[in-house]
Amino acid sequence: MLTLLIAVGAFVGYLVAYHTYGRWLSRKIFNLDTDAEVPSRQLQDNVDYVPTKKEVIFGHHFTSIAGTGPIVGPAIAVFWGWLPALIWVLFGSIFIGAVHDFGALVVSLRNRGQTVGDVAGRLISPRARLLFLLILFFALTIVLAIFGLVIASIFAMYPESVLSVWIEVPLAIAIGYWVHKKGGGLLIPSIIALALMYIAIWVGAYHLPIGFPEGWNSIVIWTIILLTYCAIASVLPVWTLLQPRDYINSHQLVLALGLLFIGLIVAGLTGQADLMASAPAIADAKEIPAGAPPIWPFLFITIACGAVSGFHCLVSSGTSSKQVENEADAQYVGYGAMLLEGGLAVVVILACCAGVGMGVETADGTTLVGVEAWRTKYASSIAWNDFKLSMKVGAFVDGGANFLAAIGIPIKLATGIIAVLVASFAATTLDSATRLQRYVIQELARTINVKPLEKKYVATGVAVVSGGSMAMLPGAGGKLGTGGLILWPLFGATNQLLAGLAFMVTVFYLWRRNKPVMFAFVPMMIMLVMPAWALGWQLFNEQTGWFWPLWNMIQQNRPWGWVNDHLLLGIGLATVVLQVWMILEGVLLLPNAKGVLEESLPPLPVNATIATANAAETTGPNC
Repeated sequence: MLTLLIAVGAFVGYLVAYHTYGRWLSRKIFNLDTDAEVPSRQLQDNVDYVPTKKEVIFGHHFTSIAGTGPIVGPAIAVFWGWLPALIWVLFGSIFIGAVHDFGALVVSLRNRGQTVGDVAGRLISPRARLLFLLILFFALTIVLAIFGLVIASIFAMYPESVLSVWIEVPLAIAIGYWVHKKGGGLLIPSIIALALMYIAIWVGAYHLPIGFPEGWNSIVIWTIILLTYCAIASVLPVWTLLQPRDYINSHQLVLALGLLFIGLIVAGLTGQADLMASAPAIADAKEIPAGAPPIWPFLFITIACGAVSGFHCLVSSGTSSKQVENEADAQYVGYGAMLLEGGLAVVVILACCAGVGMGVETADGTTLVGVEAWRTKYASSIAWNDFKLSMKVGAFVDGGANFLAAIGIPIKLATGIIAVLVASFAATTLDSATRLQRYVIQELARTINVKPLEKKYVATGVAVVSGGSMAMLPGAGGKLGTGGLILWPLFGATNQLLAGLAFMVTVFYLWRRNKPVMFAFVPMMIMLVMPAWALGWQLFNEQTGWFWPLWNMIQQNRPWGWVNDHLLLGIGLATVVLQVWMILEGVLLLPNAKGVLEESLPPLPVNATIATANAAETTGPNC
């Protein structure tokens, strides 16, 4: 019953938060105006700037920010116990994550859809713009690597999911053409596409699993295929693939979450899902894997998406702000989508604990239940270095499938449904992250005057090659493409530091307008201190820190080697230096910035409205 009470209480709490705290931010702090001119209309080009209904942009925004972040983070963090993870997700998403996303979206909307990096250059200093862009480049490189690995791992572990995920691509293109070029409706085609995806799950589960022969490194092959796809998808107009695919996936999430919630209710009422008997609320020291980092401060970077994520500011200011058609929709899109992501993270925590506890089949065919089943995924006998990213994602897939089995869905089909859910959302985030990285590289190129990198195809190539190279990091066994769990703490730390810097931009925006800032200042400090603390531990901890292998090599007069620890050390140190520099820029400027508006944007070209009007006439109605 506790499992059910937590799920219901969390979703009720999110509804209350949206209509109270979210409304206060919307009306009293940001003063959203239905008559304000938005970037999607100011600069409409029907490629990146496309006025879009809030239901559609919500689907794009949510599926872009969700991905596998709110799945992987909680699925790892529950080894400390489910209670700390649950508390951080609930309070973090309401008072930090949703405020972060909402603020970044509004600030970008009022600056012609500029990214937070560009806006930082005007609100703080020109140097801050360059620093922010460099931090964004490092963060997005890690995002591309980690999310590519997650999807590749899902495809390798669950070949029944492959057909459904890839069949979504031509379906989305067809829907984009139908809606954008022919003026057709969006809802019915997307529901039909969703039905076809579920048929493909059944076909994949029972008749056509897709994989590679034994002995092939399927993780590497799938990662290369995925990044090649993203390189193509990221340069297409948003209405071609990104918007319709995300809209289909938003329906998929609603359906899958609905099925999970119904399964959770049935399992909770019948006593099958017993949270207290399945996993520790707070893990004892002897239950924690050897070599694992301490809960404080690592809980706050392990669960990034689901509580707060710096990557979200890139989606808010990089793609969503260019598509919102009415400023009043910002609360629905920015604040509301983050609360739904928090709800997903709550379900993940329950699935990885109570769901896994419903039963796990071992290699010898034995079915374990309760805490013994949970220990197959999180046993203290498993050294931290032996934990695999796929193992943690698999905990959610297995637990979620058990919830679906409680309502009569065959376990094989249920496993396919949850695996497709994870892979599809990771794919949409990968699409958006590649497009965002292209924007960042182009902005960097303009800032430092490197003309070739301003071209979108060159910038996209740099994005996917750098992300793919990072994804190839070997894990403990030395096999390429298995270093995902090594990357996750670095992703978490840089991601959360980015959230702190995005909060800084929002604070400066409000401070210059004599608006209250404490509601954003306190989260800003949390998101600057906790990730920096965690990153410092990763860099210099004597047992596992990335600095010590390099120091030992120097002492032994060994040549430099581009191994995991050295690459992670370099990125970590660069991120810390850039962050400290940007914070100093802000501290020096803050006392003199109160009530002083930043320099205005240059006026739009006279022919801009004519160009956008002609584009609207020739391309037909938008989504």
